[in-house]
Amino acid sequence: MTDRQRVSDRVARMEKSAIHEMTRLSKEIDDVAFLSWAKPTSGTPEHIGAAAVAAIREGLCGGYSENAGLPELRQEISRKLKRDNGIDADPSEILVTVGAIEGLTAAILALVDPGDEVVLPSPTYSTHIRQVVIASGTPVFAPTIEEKGYALDIDAVEAAITPRTKAILYCSPSNPTGAVFPESDLRRLAEVALEHDLTVVTDEAYEYFTYDGSEHFSIGAIPEMRGRVVSCFTFTKTYAMTGWRIGYLHAGAELIPQIKKAHIPLAICAPVVSQYAALAALQGSQDCVADFRAHYQSTRDLMCARLDRLDSVFEYSKPSGSYLMFPRIVPDEGRDSTAFCKRLLREARVSTTPGIAFGPTGQGHLRLSFCVSEEEIEKAFDRMEEYLG
Repeated sequence: MTDRQRVSDRVARMEKSAIHEMTRLSKEIDDVAFLSWAKPTSGTPEHIGAAAVAAIREGLCGGYSENAGLPELRQEISRKLKRDNGIDADPSEILVTVGAIEGLTAAILALVDPGDEVVLPSPTYSTHIRQVVIASGTPVFAPTIEEKGYALDIDAVEAAITPRTKAILYCSPSNPTGAVFPESDLRRLAEVALEHDLTVVTDEAYEYFTYDGSEHFSIGAIPEMRGRVVSCFTFTKTYAMTGWRIGYLHAGAELIPQIKKAHIPLAICAPVVSQYAALAALQGSQDCVADFRAHYQSTRDLMCARLDRLDSVFEYSKPSGSYLMFPRIVPDEGRDSTAFCKRLLREARVSTTPGIAFGPTGQGHLRLSFCVSEEEIEKAFDRMEEYLG
């Protein structure tokens, strides 16, 4: 029996993660300047860690929670969704997950049958593509409008819909582009979903990080979309809780039991200690979120200023949200984004992410993360200027 016969086709045809491959290659080189990982460099706020320690000392973390999550956490999430997202969510409609990633995966598994299609505005987060593939579905890319800051193209989304289409999956604020889809566009997207009887799955991981007057809007707040949206969120980005692996989703009363069926074999429940940490995050001061937002806006502005000095190499749209941006590589030798990023790593000691990881419209681009320190950005761009300038 060959390796090809042993491995499932859906997994065998998945590309390696370009993000993790660049990390692996970076470990082979000394003193790399990292702009490749969407991972906050600030630590988790102290009061959140203290709550987790207290829960351990009180003996609260040795067993499973309910599959859906701690009741008190789901109650707090319900209040947050109503207050910040305009989503009227009963705690019974909330599922606490192992980060947004597991929640998104469970949702796609619950929705998609083999051969079903999922439309993704592109460039899109690389993991979303894999989630569709691992469910034996087909990802269909609807290009966004790069010249308008990677704006949502409703006509392109509608043109991508076929009789096999089951869902639309998008991320706003966007990973990798930093675009924020405005309420007006999302209301038009809702009309398309209703017309074609589709479910919308959202990744709202960067909901609190918007700039320059842009505002995050949750499509799940539209009353007509009730029961047709799976809204996925995470504590990872909001509270710098990357390693805690804790997120949540909301779906209608009919769909949530089906998503829970997929959640149980994936995770049983989210880590209990992380659930207590998440509860403290929601109940405690939100000053840390405002501080993170201010830092990211400052580092975004610095990165844009440094990119302006390399305008013969990169063209970019100033991101309105997240802590990521997606410049286009101008020289012809940048058309192969993987080769370009590997050269940049080996010859300039700067780690970035190839744009091709984010769908076919990502080719010729690279993703840069500005959730790092100003010193790291300066170091990386000093090296890029010397190498590319």
